[in-house]
Amino acid sequence: MIARALPRIVAQALPRMVAVTLIASATALLSGCSGSLIADHMPAAVGGLPEDTPPRPAVDGPYPAVHNMPPARSTAPLSYDQQKQLEDDLVAARNRYGGTPDTPAATGSTADAPATTGSTAKAKAGSARNP
Repeated sequence: MIARALPRIVAQALPRMVAVTLIASATALLSGCSGSLIADHMPAAVGGLPEDTPPRPAVDGPYPAVHNMPPARSTAPLSYDQQKQLEDDLVAARNRYGGTPDTPAATGSTADAPATTGSTAKAKAGSARNP
């Protein structure tokens, strides 16, 4: 008896389910188009823009040129020898003014002195487990 009534119930409910699905889809599509306009006119207390928000520009700005290639370089990139010379100059300047960042300064400080900014001398100091 139940087996005979089931197809009839499904046949009666199918048009209702299709109608509800179409209405829900149309509502979702239409509400997506007007979301920014609604937020402009809602009070701030219910999720709108704050009162001190500047007005929207009348004309949208141009899109950035994301597919344009940058212009050709006016100078050639550094050769290997030039890059090596530049690195050596930077190392010499670092050693002259601040020493190496991995070791404490040579001013008589001990190994227990706090590490300077950027130092990797105590790399595992923060890895100890908290109690």
